[in-house]
Amino acid sequence: MKRLLVLEDGSIYEGRAIGSDNFKVGELIFNTSIAGYQEVFTDLASAGEIVVMTYPLIGNCGINRDDYESISPSVFGIVIKDECQKPSNWRCQESLEDFLQREDIPGICDVDTRALVAKLTTSGTMKATFANIDEDIEEVIKKLQTAKAEKLVSKVASDKSFSIPGEGKRVVIIDFGVKLSILREMSRKGFDLIVLPYDIDAKTVMSFVPDAVFLSNGPGDPRDLSSSIETVRELLNKTVIFGVGLGCDILALAGGAKVSKMHVGHHGNHPVLNKKDGRVIITNQNHAYEIDPDSLNATELQITHTALNDGSIEGIAHKRYKAFGVEFYPDTNTLSHTLYDDFKMMIEKENQDA
Repeated sequence: MKRLLVLEDGSIYEGRAIGSDNFKVGELIFNTSIAGYQEVFTDLASAGEIVVMTYPLIGNCGINRDDYESISPSVFGIVIKDECQKPSNWRCQESLEDFLQREDIPGICDVDTRALVAKLTTSGTMKATFANIDEDIEEVIKKLQTAKAEKLVSKVASDKSFSIPGEGKRVVIIDFGVKLSILREMSRKGFDLIVLPYDIDAKTVMSFVPDAVFLSNGPGDPRDLSSSIETVRELLNKTVIFGVGLGCDILALAGGAKVSKMHVGHHGNHPVLNKKDGRVIITNQNHAYEIDPDSLNATELQITHTALNDGSIEGIAHKRYKAFGVEFYPDTNTLSHTLYDDFKMMIEKENQDA
């Protein structure tokens, strides 16, 4: 069955329908990952996004329960070139189509994704939605042009506290849409984890007597989270803080910096320079906002990492307090994974100095 991808500027791309027919207005972005499409689709930072995959063949490994990054995926849709209908992988438990239908995610394939990505690179990200072939396209475009951005963290983050017991240092995770792989890796490092809702206050955080606080990744505009920013501002002189993705942006805002929307965002694999040791690492990213470098001049924040493709800030650290953050994920298959060890060392040093 045919399906249309409609952009807010009136552009229309025709392809074959995959997945459900639960059409929503989302932000059309492109992801450059060569592997890990399942992780992309289930990352809660993808909430509100319609994701164009630049790699042409998607679905060849199928879907398995081990690689989910959330229990309930919240991506608004996917756009791909070729859908593999017969996956071949020893870990495969279902096809991409079965996954999309079960999770109520719409999609489209047989689209010229190269042309679409070229358009987004020039014009910037924009709103988009899917439509059936017989729909009134003018009405669909009007709907796109009047649609307002949603506040997404409240829709995807946990509203209940829970613990993942460990024998090591106690870390409170403020959940803005945390990836399951982050919880798994921090648990593997031995941390005693307590996960709290994003709208928690500083007094409640400190009532758990944490050795450190982790600010998780998540979707949407960090500037919408004024109460979270104030919470982190109050925590700065009380404990060690590490922020990732949205959590890094919230740390920057709490430290007095400014953030702004990026032209196309960073979604997928991007090279990053570690300014401390001069090493370049290939990172996995999913963020649409960046820290304004000029705004750092009036703060006590310093740049620790920069993106090689566009020079944007990828990491910051506080000059006075033990707090740092990065825009990318500390994945286990890259050198960025050592950031968990840096976090652990910072906690141990804080305890020695106390």
